[in-house]
Amino acid sequence: MQPTEVKARLEERIDECEFVIQGEGCNFQVTAIGERFAHLNRVKSQQLIYGALSEEIASGALHAITIRTYTPEQWANA
Repeated sequence: MQPTEVKARLEERIDECEFVIQGEGCNFQVTAIGERFAHLNRVKSQQLIYGALSEEIASGALHAITIRTYTPEQWANA
């Protein structure tokens, strides 16, 4: 998969978030920025992203994913 494909899939499946995707092949780093992460702990935030990509993970199109989630305020301060 290409980073643009991963980003497009996430944008289709998770509303009101901005995504920055880096990587290639089946290894990607996903940075997700959205207000929805303000009320989720780290595990729940990662589960949201993993759930949105579950088909690609199950098929083997995605193998290794590193996930970082931020609120817009946290992102601005990062």
